[in-house]
Amino acid sequence: MAAVSFYVRLTPKGGRDAVEGWEAAADGSRRLKARVRAVPEDGKANTALVALLAETLRVPKSAVRIVSGATARLKRIEIAGEDIAARLEAL
Repeated sequence: MAAVSFYVRLTPKGGRDAVEGWEAAADGSRRLKARVRAVPEDGKANTALVALLAETLRVPKSAVRIVSGATARLKRIEIAGEDIAARLEAL
């Protein structure tokens, strides 16, 4: 199974759980924008992000991993699964 790595800009306490599509960063890279209702304490926002991405991309939560940025807004995510790149592009 292939794994795909990408960046997510997370907004905790965002009022709703949603993936809001791709945005261009100042350096020209792309990152996925997401918001969750959970607060950024004790890993609650990270857990909500993993659940949101798993549901959105139709993969098990165990396939979604936060590689870096656990305490920052910008996180590097790695997801293992079939056709993940195509599913990500469709967002």
